[in-house]
Amino acid sequence: MTEIVREHYRDAMARLGAAVSIVTTDGPAGRAGFTASAVCSVTDDPPTLLVCMNRSSSAYVSVTGNNVVCVNVLSAQQEPLSRLFGGKVSVTERFASAMWSTLETGAPVLPDCAVAFDCQIASVTTVGTHDVLFCRVVALRRYGLTENLIYLGRAYHSVRTCSN
Repeated sequence: MTEIVREHYRDAMARLGAAVSIVTTDGPAGRAGFTASAVCSVTDDPPTLLVCMNRSSSAYVSVTGNNVVCVNVLSAQQEPLSRLFGGKVSVTERFASAMWSTLETGAPVLPDCAVAFDCQIASVTTVGTHDVLFCRVVALRRYGLTENLIYLGRAYHSVRTCSN
């Protein structure tokens, strides 16, 4: 089997566009959040999605300790928040940048995002440097926005969606 060069793999993956989300948690292990583009649907019965999270992330201990997350899928206008939650600023600074609410789990929900999936982490699988979090959706909130934020070619882009 041919070994894949890491840089070649990363360059190839840059061609795979993905929605941008801020994944949040809150509970006994603390409040935390991070920007993610490795999120996808697993099944609708039961409603489950997955989130890939680097185990070296500053949010890792809180996310795994609380066992709940909210996947806030960003609108195009929320690019600055994506950059903030993907940077090296404190948790306090990150969450002070917007107003937050909650749904069922207590994980922070971002108003005016495209959609928020409030989840209980059902299982975790370790692959390389990351954990794959399989998350059971216990509540969701849809907003009527039509411009979503995606990441493609190592840059942010706005994509128009249907409002239904």
